[in-house]
Amino acid sequence: MSSPSDSVSPISLNLDAALRPDKWDDYIGQKQVKANVRIAIDAAKKRGGAPEHILFYGPPGVGKTTLAHLIAHTLEAPLKTTSGVAIERAGDLAAILTNLEPNTILFIDEIHRLSRKIEELLYPALESGHLDIVLGKGPSARTVELSLPPFMLVGATTRVAELSGPLRSRFGGGVYQLDFYNESDLRDIIRRSAIRLGLSAPEEVIDRIAARSRATPRVANALLKRVRDFSEVHERPLSAELCDEACQLFGIDTYGLTKDDRRYLDTLAVGFRGGPAGVRALAAALHEDPDTVEYMYEPYLLRLGFIERSSRGRILTSKGREYLKIS
Repeated sequence: MSSPSDSVSPISLNLDAALRPDKWDDYIGQKQVKANVRIAIDAAKKRGGAPEHILFYGPPGVGKTTLAHLIAHTLEAPLKTTSGVAIERAGDLAAILTNLEPNTILFIDEIHRLSRKIEELLYPALESGHLDIVLGKGPSARTVELSLPPFMLVGATTRVAELSGPLRSRFGGGVYQLDFYNESDLRDIIRRSAIRLGLSAPEEVIDRIAARSRATPRVANALLKRVRDFSEVHERPLSAELCDEACQLFGIDTYGLTKDDRRYLDTLAVGFRGGPAGVRALAAALHEDPDTVEYMYEPYLLRLGFIERSSRGRILTSKGREYLKIS
C-alpha cells in the first residue's frame, strides 16, 4: 500500500486539516450555499471592504467549519476560531474582539451557546464596530466604548432556533442552511480524501464507506481512516471484503447505524411499544442527555424514515420495524 505523499504528510499535519479543502473547487456539495457565499466574498473583494457577517446552520460534520476556512483563505485574512461555550463573560468577548487583527474572520462555532448578555454585547460590535463595557457597579458604574478593528463574524450552529431573533438579524451576509449529503457527493469526497491519504481505494470500498457515512462528510472521512488503519494492521489491501470486516468490528451496519442507534430503536420498540414516547422519557431509559438524543441520534434516524416526531412523542415507523425485523 502506498504511503501518503510528502506534501500532505500526516506526520506534520493534523489529519482533519489535511483532508479539509483549501480551494472552492475542492469543496464538494452544498452547491447553492457555496454559490451564494462566493458571490458575497467576491463582491466584498472588489469593493475592497469587509464582507457582511454570515451564519451557517445544519447537522454536525456537513462543512460549516470548512466554509469559514475557505472564506478566510479567499480573503487572505487571518482566521480566529472560538466557540460559544468558551465565551462566558463580557471580559472573554472583549479580550477576543480587541485583540483581533484588522479584517480577521472570527469564527464562533456553536454560537447558540452564547448567553443573552453576551449576545447583546455583540450587537454594537457587529453593527458599528465598537464594544460597550460597563466598569464598576451601582451609581459609580460607567460605560467605556472600545473601538474595534474591522472584522467579519462567521457563526455556526446546529440549533438555529435557539439563537435570538435580534442576533440572527445581524447576519446581513445571509443565514444559510447546510443539509445532509447524497451518496454521489460522499463518494467524490471519499475519493479525494483517499488520494490525500495516499490510498488506492477500489470503487466498491468507496461505495461501502459512502453508504455507511450517515450522509455526513466528517463521518465519511473518519470511517475511511479507520478502515485504512484496519487494512494496515492486518497487512491486507483495501477491498470490499476487508471493509465489511472492519465495519462489523466497529459495530457499523450497512446503513451506518451504530450500537447506540440500535439501542435507541430497540428501546423505542420494546420499552415503549413503538411509541409515542417523549424525548425525556427516551433519554432517561437510554441514560443519555435529552439534547444528545435529539441532536445526535434522531436526525439521521429521521432521515432514514425509521422514526417520526409527533406532537405526542417519537414513533417507530414501519421502516423502523422492518429494520428491527419486528411486526
